[in-house]
Amino acid sequence: MNKLALIFTATLALVSTNTIAAGDAAKGKALSATCTACHGVNGNSMVPTFPKLSGQGESYLFKQLKDFKSGARKDGLMAGIVAGLSVDDMSNLSAHFSKQAMTQGVASKTANIALGERLYRGGDRTRGITACMACHGAKGAGIPSAGFPALASQHATYTSKQLKDFRQVSINLQIESTTTSRTNDNRKMMIAFTKSLTNTEIDALAQYIAGLH
Repeated sequence: MNKLALIFTATLALVSTNTIAAGDAAKGKALSATCTACHGVNGNSMVPTFPKLSGQGESYLFKQLKDFKSGARKDGLMAGIVAGLSVDDMSNLSAHFSKQAMTQGVASKTANIALGERLYRGGDRTRGITACMACHGAKGAGIPSAGFPALASQHATYTSKQLKDFRQVSINLQIESTTTSRTNDNRKMMIAFTKSLTNTEIDALAQYIAGLH
């Protein structure tokens, strides 16, 4: 079975496991004032190190909040923020941000957009790198029902860091390091995807994604 077939099979399985009860967006809006300082009005962060939350899939946002709370995803700042949130609070916040419109991003004029586009749309079969669009869609809208996040217009700085954090898992295994990494992706797909990527490729991908809409 080839990689695309495996992704399709995994996606079908994830659709059933990522379904959550819809949150109350109005209640989420009332809770979101705390989020504004870092993530901006309606989840449109103006700071490139903080992700835009607007328009992101509700189930994906909910999972990230749960993972920050449980420690499955490491971030000292977010751990403190979610510590006092209930399951309902997290569900309601996720519903609120998922219904907001994301501002369009812009890729750097000096970025290697051609390289980013080639990897995003075609991957690299010789190195076992699957095309990003297989899970995140041609326009970066993601597959919300399967928990695959929207990527389009996300800050390149943030996207680049996440890709490098996923890749760090493989580096840690090779050199027996405990450097902070990210391990909370669905079925470790992102860990496998980033394993062979260079810094140049990651930065090119992040810039291409920033301008994708």
